[in-house]
Amino acid sequence: MAPTIDAALEGLGPRLVQDLSTRDLQNPTNTQKVTLGVIAAYVVAIAILWNVPYLRMVLWPFKMLVIAFHEFGHASTAILTGGKVKSISLDPNEGGVTHLSGGISAITLPAGYLGSSFIGAVLTVCGFNINASKIVSLALGVCFLLTLWWGKRDWLTILTVLLAVALLVACWFINHAEALRFVVLFIGVMSSLYSVWDICDDLILRKVNSSDATVFAKRYGGSSRCWGVIWSVISVCIMAVGIVIGLAAFSQSFEQQREDAQHFIPTR
Repeated sequence: MAPTIDAALEGLGPRLVQDLSTRDLQNPTNTQKVTLGVIAAYVVAIAILWNVPYLRMVLWPFKMLVIAFHEFGHASTAILTGGKVKSISLDPNEGGVTHLSGGISAITLPAGYLGSSFIGAVLTVCGFNINASKIVSLALGVCFLLTLWWGKRDWLTILTVLLAVALLVACWFINHAEALRFVVLFIGVMSSLYSVWDICDDLILRKVNSSDATVFAKRYGGSSRCWGVIWSVISVCIMAVGIVIGLAAFSQSFEQQREDAQHFIPTR
């Protein structure tokens, strides 16, 4: 498997340079148009599912993962600014909480939203291509399982996370993993816009754990709504950059992607 991955990665760089030199981002291909349409549909679907009782349980495993990305942003910047991580907890209903000691809170507080937005942008880029989705899905599978270490361990959460992992595995065997990139794209969109969903939860629905915008406003002044809007706008911009990079990097048609996928960690 390793030689196959190395060979694919070696050929990827020169091909991307050649493709980018002739790419017209103002005229996306039909495949890219479908991907853009799917992204728009995901934004609407997630916004609805996030706020509808009972239906929101569909998002539980993905929400756990996105919350983990968010808390990882807090934890990593705390360590980089001289702090320590005491504990991390994840709950699809109440949100996540990272208890820190030290660090620069002016950096660590917004790092949760911006970190999840950055990861979401990377996943969105990979969601434009089957082989890129294959690579990143391996990391996603590991991250899903790690959420069970920090997450709420009730039977429903455990079951939904395991089902999400099973979904990733199953998608590898659907039309040469073509379905996999749409799952990766879904997680990317959800993570990119987590700040928007979470701010709405805190300021409108009043979830148990207050948002980072509320804590930031208490410590540094200003309105939590103002900080929430600012971070949400930045998150949307990061997502937009990810979409542009995806359009620039991957212009292959569905047929070309399936053909490439047959030679890169092939399944069927």
